[in-house]
Amino acid sequence: MTITFKTKALALCVMCLCLFTGAFAQQKNAAGPKFKVIAFYTAKNDQAHISFVHEANKWFPQMAKKYNFGYDSTSNWSNLNAKFLANYKVVIFLDTRPDNPAQRAAFEAYMKNGGGWMGFHFAAFALTPSDFPQNWDWYHNEFLGAGQYKSNTWRPVFAVLKVEDRIHPATKNMPADFKSSPSEWYRWEKDLTKNPDIKILASVDPMSFPLGTGPKPHEIWHSGYYPIVWTNKNYKMIYFNVGHNDIDYENHTNKDLSQTLNNPVQDKLIIDALLWLGNGKKAGTK
Repeated sequence: MTITFKTKALALCVMCLCLFTGAFAQQKNAAGPKFKVIAFYTAKNDQAHISFVHEANKWFPQMAKKYNFGYDSTSNWSNLNAKFLANYKVVIFLDTRPDNPAQRAAFEAYMKNGGGWMGFHFAAFALTPSDFPQNWDWYHNEFLGAGQYKSNTWRPVFAVLKVEDRIHPATKNMPADFKSSPSEWYRWEKDLTKNPDIKILASVDPMSFPLGTGPKPHEIWHSGYYPIVWTNKNYKMIYFNVGHNDIDYENHTNKDLSQTLNNPVQDKLIIDALLWLGNGKKAGTK
């Protein structure tokens, strides 16, 4: 086989392009991440939540490399203080919320000074009486706007989610509706549609009904309106009511029967939301 001069030249050009691209990527990464994220978690109370935390702490570092942001995680909630938070553009609550008054005050100040926040599933839970009572009005009533937990579906199943806003930076790349990963779905005390500060980004599409399998009748939803993803216009924040994996409780194996972060469309929503939170612009801007 005879290799012509043009073929050699083309091969050389391709090689130079690859070297240039690699060097550019190294230079870009050497400049440091675009922003840094700190995820707080507890991972002690429910195997379904623990499963999600472990999953998230594997998935987010992979996304950090791909999208050039820094990701750290900690179960030490005492790090929720002004000095520590000053190092991060975005805070994530993977499964719970702080209970210490000083930690709560530090988080509220962080958010009111333009910090970003992403919360998953149980991070919004509050029920009085329970181990997680509603004793933080700013967080549950003003910031999240949902108030207390009222009920949930069972067992964890997927839902078809309707995208309510396709202009917001988190949802601008979403289809009109998509199939979620399986989760346990929450119903809330307060009607978010009546709160002018809350922008609902995605909700359960009626085609999802009946939602849940029971066995208890009230664990199956047959109608109603259920927000799943929303933001508060006064803060740089977003909440996702996903993050409860299906677990084999019946056979006492505690094995994972589903995952949350293995759904390309839902994953895109989470990443676009995180990139929006980390872009440095204030709440109410895009």
